[in-house]
Amino acid sequence: MHHMNTDAINLAECLAAAEEAARRGAVKLEEWRKKFQVREKSRADLVTDADGASQQAIKDYLLGRFPDHFFLGEEEAVGKKIEETRPPAGAPPVWVVDPLDGTTNYVHDVPAYCVSIGLYVGGKSVVGVIYDPRLNEMFSAASGHGATLNGEPIKVSTVPGVRDALISTGFPANYAAQLRNLEAWRKVSYHSQALRRTGSTALNLAYVAAGRFDGYWCYDNYAWDVLAGAVLVAEAGGTITAGDGTPFDPFRMDLCASNGLIQSELLGVLNEPSQG
Repeated sequence: MHHMNTDAINLAECLAAAEEAARRGAVKLEEWRKKFQVREKSRADLVTDADGASQQAIKDYLLGRFPDHFFLGEEEAVGKKIEETRPPAGAPPVWVVDPLDGTTNYVHDVPAYCVSIGLYVGGKSVVGVIYDPRLNEMFSAASGHGATLNGEPIKVSTVPGVRDALISTGFPANYAAQLRNLEAWRKVSYHSQALRRTGSTALNLAYVAAGRFDGYWCYDNYAWDVLAGAVLVAEAGGTITAGDGTPFDPFRMDLCASNGLIQSELLGVLNEPSQG
């Protein structure tokens, strides 16, 4: 199978399609959210329905537009480790989709959730769209095209040091995994201006791209949480790496993203030895 290079796909067309798909997914989320008032089903069942309806709308639209592309969403990856979700070398372009990022917020009607759609081609993340239906904010980027919010260019912040930085993180559901991040939270709180925990990985990355947050780190993600956001951060002039400072890989569980100016300092704080 010949290796698909990015020149063979029209990035602008893919970006426009991703935006439309994100809007279609969000319509489903908002339709289901209105049904939450009618408590015939448990919230857990409703969120499963909402998630599934959003993913189906996105998948139908994107594969309708690009029938030879692959699709990777949460449903395709049930029971798999993150590495097992990596597309094989030479695979066609893969849409990497989180139809509802910030599920717990959504269930409690906290307006911090979104649809995240990324495109992965020839081993590179090339398109990223994150749409927040409650604020009607469409964060959008493609490789070499820059990043925008509702069509206006966005850039990362110019905060020069961790001391003046607003930094966010995400905690995994699993308690044992939370303990590692609580230790990181303790270390970063000591050095930074303030920390946030919003409950949506994709929005955290979009906010770094938009200059709202100066940095973000996390240890337990899947590709659909981070791939679109990584494109946004890079195209907005920021820096994104794995948690140990090695090159970013969406099919690894850990990452650190920032405005670039605080990247090495933030990595240093995260990787300093814990006090016993």
